[in-house]
Amino acid sequence: MRASRLLSILTTLQARERITAAELAASCEVSLRTIYRDVDALSAAGIPIYADRGAEGGYRLLDGYRVRLNGLSPSEAEAMFMAALPGPAADLGLDGAMMVAQTKLMAALPTNLRDHARRLRARFHLDAPAWFSQAEQPPHLRAIAGALLRETLIEIRYQSWKAEKHRRVAPLGLVLKGGNWYLAGCVDGSVRTYRVARVLACAVLDETFDRPADFDLVAYWQTATRRLEAELHPNRASLRVSPLGVKLLEILSQPSVKAETHVSEEADEDGWRIAVVPVGTSLQHAASDLLRLGPEAEVLDPPDLRQRMAELSQAMARRYRTAAGRRDA
Repeated sequence: MRASRLLSILTTLQARERITAAELAASCEVSLRTIYRDVDALSAAGIPIYADRGAEGGYRLLDGYRVRLNGLSPSEAEAMFMAALPGPAADLGLDGAMMVAQTKLMAALPTNLRDHARRLRARFHLDAPAWFSQAEQPPHLRAIAGALLRETLIEIRYQSWKAEKHRRVAPLGLVLKGGNWYLAGCVDGSVRTYRVARVLACAVLDETFDRPADFDLVAYWQTATRRLEAELHPNRASLRVSPLGVKLLEILSQPSVKAETHVSEEADEDGWRIAVVPVGTSLQHAASDLLRLGPEAEVLDPPDLRQRMAELSQAMARRYRTAAGRRDA
């Protein structure tokens, strides 16, 4: 443990021009006295560490001194692929490794590139979840990620839309989309997608599996999402929308729906236009989506969807009239 801490102190000193003992103590999660002892040990080993006193003081290395201590451990190498994603790295248990890896990389860079890297880190940030939603914190994510890296089978209890299921899965990949984690896993010879937050229980088995040599996670995910989007919105509805309704379609529609939505260029005398939008398979699903547009849209076709929208609107109006009457009584 101490050897690892000494290496961490040395790489930190190489990555930064000056750092205080308090900052080192906080970074290493040890006391100031421990840092003082460690710095003395490094100095005794011939490392040219200097202490500058005063308000702008701190520890620094002799100008130009370099030592090659930049080899990455396996977990740090894995964390490199998450370098721009501190939240997801923490979900996978790689946040500490990621910080160490970034420090080692910073130490290995020449001064001009090091300054550029600092500017990039200070000016860019990725917030993966969509607006007004929280990133999921699946309790079994780390166990699944560990099995994925070791290529061992897992047994999961999974809550699907219809029922609770038990599956024996060969984990092939994890994908983060919109703040949610998804597992691509092989079951009975076919690859399926599972939302990790719906995994109710997970047991990592000792049994290994042979990962398909031709499996491409990126290609699989692109195909699977296109298929899902097509299945969720296979039908079309014709709407009459107000100018505000056109803006709401742009704001509220999912990207796949937005891409397939067509709004006419011509407007009637009230400024309303005709829009053709993808809708779900069931009347309830389609009506629920379109109700978000409120009075700024009128369904023209198909007739059964128009009828369902009328029924829901009338039911809502009755409910609010009843509630207003109770309040006034």
